[in-house]
Amino acid sequence: MANDSAGLVGGFPRCAQCEKGVLVPLSDFGGQGAAVHFKAWVCTDPQCLFNLKIRNGDVYLNEPIYDGREDRR
Repeated sequence: MANDSAGLVGGFPRCAQCEKGVLVPLSDFGGQGAAVHFKAWVCTDPQCLFNLKIRNGDVYLNEPIYDGREDRR
């Protein structure tokens, strides 16, 4: 992906924490089934793990990330 002068890579912001990855948005569904766009932003560099999540109007930084294939019980 090409960089531009605003620090974007392919239209997405470069991760300021690691400066290697790009922050990409993730979406989810709310409690009533409505789409919630841009609920989280995560770094694409698997070594970085930076993430920003919005939950009930509160912003959370760098919460643990779990692989969906792992059993967390």
